[in-house]
Amino acid sequence: MLRDCFSTVDHKKLGLMYVVMALFFFLLAGGLAAVMRMQLAYPDQHLVEAATFNRLFTVHGTTMVFFVGMPFVAALGNYLVPLMIGARDMAFPRLNAFGFWVTLFGGILLYLSFFTATGDAGRGAAPDAGWFAYAPLTERAFSPGTSTDYWILSIILGGIGSTVTAINLIATTLTMRTKGMTLARMPLFVWIMLVVSGQVLVALPPLSAAQIMLLLDRYLGAHFFDTSAGGDAVLWQHFFWLFGHPEVYILILPGFA
Repeated sequence: MLRDCFSTVDHKKLGLMYVVMALFFFLLAGGLAAVMRMQLAYPDQHLVEAATFNRLFTVHGTTMVFFVGMPFVAALGNYLVPLMIGARDMAFPRLNAFGFWVTLFGGILLYLSFFTATGDAGRGAAPDAGWFAYAPLTERAFSPGTSTDYWILSIILGGIGSTVTAINLIATTLTMRTKGMTLARMPLFVWIMLVVSGQVLVALPPLSAAQIMLLLDRYLGAHFFDTSAGGDAVLWQHFFWLFGHPEVYILILPGFA
C-alpha cells in the first residue's frame, strides 16, 4: 500500500493523497495558530517571545495558503475532473505525480527551517518576515542567515507543483472529454476548474519570478528590491499582488461550484 503511494500515477489516488497532505499541513498550521491564540488570549502573556511569534505567524500563513488551500483545490480537480468529463486519467499522469511530490517537498522544506535554518537567533530560526515577505525586509541586511531562503525555495516548489497541475487540468479538459461532452455540456465544476487553472497560470509565474529576483538580490547583488542601491521595494508589492489578488478566487471558486 505504501509502495503504491510512492509510485502511483492514478488521478484518484493522487487526489486522495492531496487531501491527506492538505489535512496534514492543516493540523501543523492549526497547532501554530493555537500557540499564537494562547499568546494573545491575555495581556502580558509570555508564552512565546516576539521573534518566535513572528516565525509562527509567517509559517502559519504560508502553510495555509500554499500547502493547505492550493493542495485541496488540486485534490478536487485531480479526483473529479476526469470522472466528470469521461476521461480515463489526466492528460499527463507522470507530470501529475510530479506536481504532488514537489508540492509536498516544498511544505516539508518550510518546516525543516524550524530545525536547520539559521538567523539572528542561530540555528533553528524559521522565516519571520510574514507570509507576504515584503521587501526590503527580506534582503540580507535585514534577514541574515538562511531562514528566508527556506521560505523562498518552499514557495518556488509549491508554485511549480500548482503550475504543472493547472497545465494538466487544462490539457485534460480541452483534449480528453468523452464523445458528446461538448464545452457547453460540461458540469459547472469542470468549467470552474478550467477557469481556476487559467488563473493559476497567470498568478503563479509572477510570484515565482519575484522569488527568483529576491534570491538574486540576496546572493548575487542584483538589487531589484534594495532601495539603497537604486532598487524599488514597491516592485515586490506589484509582483506579489499580481499573485495575491487572483489567489483569493483560485481558493474560493471551486467551493462555489
